[in-house]
Amino acid sequence: MRQTDLVERVLYYDPRADEAVLNKAYVYAMTAHGKQFRASGDPYFAHPLEVAAILTDLKLDVATIATALLHDTIEDTFVTYEDIKEKFGDEIANLVDGVTKLSQLELFSERTKQAENFRKLMLAITGDIRVLLVKLADRVHNMRTLGYIDKPEKRLRIAQETVDIYAPLAGRIGMQNMREELEDLAFAELDAEARNSIVTHFARLDMQSGDRVGRIADQIKRKLAELGLEARVYGRAKRPFSIWRKLQTKKLSFEQLSDIFAFRVILGSTPDCYQALGIIHTNWQMVPERFKDFISTPKPNGYRSIHTTVIGPEKQRVEIQIRTQEMHDIAERGVAAHWRYRERVPDQGLPDSATFGWLRDMVDLLERGDTAEETLEHSKLALYQDQVFCFTPKGSLISLPRGATPIDFAYAVHTDLGNTAVGVKVNCNHVTLHTPLKNGDQVEIIVTKDATPSPVWEKFVVTGRARAEIRRFLRHAQRDEHVKLGRKILEKAFTDEAREMTEKAMEKVAKKLRLPTASDVYADVGRGALRGHEVLEAVFPELKRAGKPPKSGGQSGGKAKPISIRGLTVGIAYTLGQCCHPLPGDRIVGIMSPELGTVIHTIDCAELDKAHDMNDWLDVSWGHNAAESGLSVARVLVRVRNAPGSLAAVMTAIAANGGNIFNMKVTSRNPLFFEFTVDIEVRDVTHLQNIVGALRVNDAVESADRVREAETAT
Repeated sequence: MRQTDLVERVLYYDPRADEAVLNKAYVYAMTAHGKQFRASGDPYFAHPLEVAAILTDLKLDVATIATALLHDTIEDTFVTYEDIKEKFGDEIANLVDGVTKLSQLELFSERTKQAENFRKLMLAITGDIRVLLVKLADRVHNMRTLGYIDKPEKRLRIAQETVDIYAPLAGRIGMQNMREELEDLAFAELDAEARNSIVTHFARLDMQSGDRVGRIADQIKRKLAELGLEARVYGRAKRPFSIWRKLQTKKLSFEQLSDIFAFRVILGSTPDCYQALGIIHTNWQMVPERFKDFISTPKPNGYRSIHTTVIGPEKQRVEIQIRTQEMHDIAERGVAAHWRYRERVPDQGLPDSATFGWLRDMVDLLERGDTAEETLEHSKLALYQDQVFCFTPKGSLISLPRGATPIDFAYAVHTDLGNTAVGVKVNCNHVTLHTPLKNGDQVEIIVTKDATPSPVWEKFVVTGRARAEIRRFLRHAQRDEHVKLGRKILEKAFTDEAREMTEKAMEKVAKKLRLPTASDVYADVGRGALRGHEVLEAVFPELKRAGKPPKSGGQSGGKAKPISIRGLTVGIAYTLGQCCHPLPGDRIVGIMSPELGTVIHTIDCAELDKAHDMNDWLDVSWGHNAAESGLSVARVLVRVRNAPGSLAAVMTAIAANGGNIFNMKVTSRNPLFFEFTVDIEVRDVTHLQNIVGALRVNDAVESADRVREAETAT
């Protein structure tokens, strides 16, 4: 592309564009890159020029086009930020600097590094989203020329990074065409055989049907015109990656997939869209559950259109998208369509549109100081998931990821609403808090002033905001528990040595241990990071033990699960109570025993009634990976019909849900029913509940309940 060609492309959509800036950037970048060449053998300047051309298709402002021309100068030439600032001003210099910093991020790397770099990426985007637009255009051209890179592993890394990070980002800011191209280019590298197979099937279909797309488009246009609607209608086959994803999701073969053609109907107004929908549904049979109205409820990225699937003019199932020209511009160019050219004042930072609230939410999460890994988790949740639209009792619309629950809804409305939720009504009916919400649901959250979030919620919420707020509340609550327990342990340690524990002494210990406050000393003792005797010796050095090593904590017998025991001054051996068979996920407590060390019981175990001295109680919890480190044995009492095949049905249900039968014992039998206890190896409480639930819905089973007995089934 020549210099004049680029300028003419910008002037076509922005007649008042500053030609001098474009010409200056063109010459400056071409001179800076000089005799550099790309892997393809082309002059290096061809790359920034193609990036600029991609952005002119999106009708972006002069500053963004100039940034595209200059985006590699700081990284790949002797040009500095100060040079760009001196010649082109602050705005362009800052944009080029932002793109340069993004280019230096290695997003597809080990998880910690990837997470931290993803945080930087999101912060750069929210500073000025044009940085992302240039980076996406840069990635599109790099993917178009990916085949020139010699190393297969590098091509795979770039392709995977594209499909994991950049394609979803393009979709999230409404640039669907760019997303589809990035996905398809990555698909060609990641699974060339699958893509070639789909392309071959398409070619065979074209040979059989001729210009089917053109014929169907003409018939739709003609039918609309007969009833007074002027429309532009065009169609295309879906991209190979889109077809492949649908085949994988629905477990279909290519021959079974029918809606491989998509048609767009562009009309003059919103009422025309609904009139066209009526005409199409009147003339061709609608496919049930394949209708979506994104005009009345737009997608979070601002996308508006009516989608319907019909059995088309040639008895072929086709998808039709109905929209106005304005809606089409936003669908094609996404966030780029929000720029204001007439005043030549582009929106700084995020667009004002509420449809980009997800980015603001992400910034909020970043600024609250979550770990880099949590930021990556929240961000990917926001990028990938489709949406459902629900309503508050007052009619406010709340958009959530597909699969979201009432707890996600509550936190989307307000943090306090989520923290105090105890129940929910969906469409005036009471449902559980983990029920997936559907489009159009009216959701009323029931709250109690003294309620607090449950750790179990984290297992079923799907939004980053809900997960972050639950973790934040639990961390604060856990710290309070640690402080309380740590103070109790230290008071006992000081009393045992006939010493007085004062706040002044604790403040001195905090300073000596480089902790901010005395509360931090208590918290560290409570969570086991500090031992009671270490604090005692810091206050009274004369009590130091003469080389006496502390005992190591752990499990007796090597059979217990890994448990995080908080608040122990020295390591103490522990066992799982045979009276209650605690499982990961149960609320548990430790009881100190002179003979057995610490015995772990469930919070409702009858043995706790015998432990009258609360000083012997220890606040304990399962380790984070307790459910993954091995299997535990749980006991279930099952009552089944006394009929052939009943026992086999129970065994099949247990096996189908991943349980392994450890032992069983028949406890009673009569002509109608018989009962037996069965010991099952399970991962945790949730796993056991799934098995019990499967048993209860089995026709052969009268009842199934978890039991806790001291004896062993035989």
